[in-house]
Amino acid sequence: MSTPPVTITGRIAALLRALSAHQAGGATTSALARDTGLARPTAHRLLAALASEGYVDRDQRDGQWYLGPELYLLGEVAAQRYDVTHHARSSVHRLAVATGESAFFSARRGSETVCLIREDGAFPIRSFVLYEGARFPLGVVSAGLVILAMLPDREVDAYLSRVDLSSSFGDAHSVSSVRARIALTRRDGYSVNPGLVVEGSWGMAAAVFNRSGEPAWALTLTGVESRFREERRVELGALLLREAHGLTRVLQG
Repeated sequence: MSTPPVTITGRIAALLRALSAHQAGGATTSALARDTGLARPTAHRLLAALASEGYVDRDQRDGQWYLGPELYLLGEVAAQRYDVTHHARSSVHRLAVATGESAFFSARRGSETVCLIREDGAFPIRSFVLYEGARFPLGVVSAGLVILAMLPDREVDAYLSRVDLSSSFGDAHSVSSVRARIALTRRDGYSVNPGLVVEGSWGMAAAVFNRSGEPAWALTLTGVESRFREERRVELGALLLREAHGLTRVLQG
């Protein structure tokens, strides 16, 4: 359970973020209360108020909550300024076709990464750690690791001093372990997640930079361990870096 936000705005924002992570199948009030650290009556009251304005929607058959139509309309307007996925889709498609693996595009939002695009390659065995809408803290999964690694040391130090990744994701996400993977990522230019979130599900990622030179997005490949042997990781890393560099040039242009 996360620490519950104090302000009403923070509570609403937390509920909407939590609901976006469940969007494919919806979420119950209890699940959203658990994810946000809110009391169930508080979560229900806020969800009902959001539903009255169209920001969330509830299926009356099973009680599941979903993001509502008003958010779609607002998102269409906001996308005119912020949406970069139309540029990223070509990179994701090329990676999926060239490797046969599942390819992704994720964006940094504060101290998290959010998966925006997924495309599966031809290889029949999939990894479902990442999906559109999935959120992970920086330093977790390959996208979060590569973005964290490309931040200045002072930002990395400040972030790792205030978060406890190991309590949610295990000892492999202790500060010393994350720092060791940051060093490897900086050396290679791309990150590797050797099945640390789900055993046997590997991922690799390269950062995409905004006009300020900050790591704002990531391109990722995921698949089963047998497809990520050392010799192939070099090949996959080169492909990721090529696409990430090309996309960076487009987005900075």
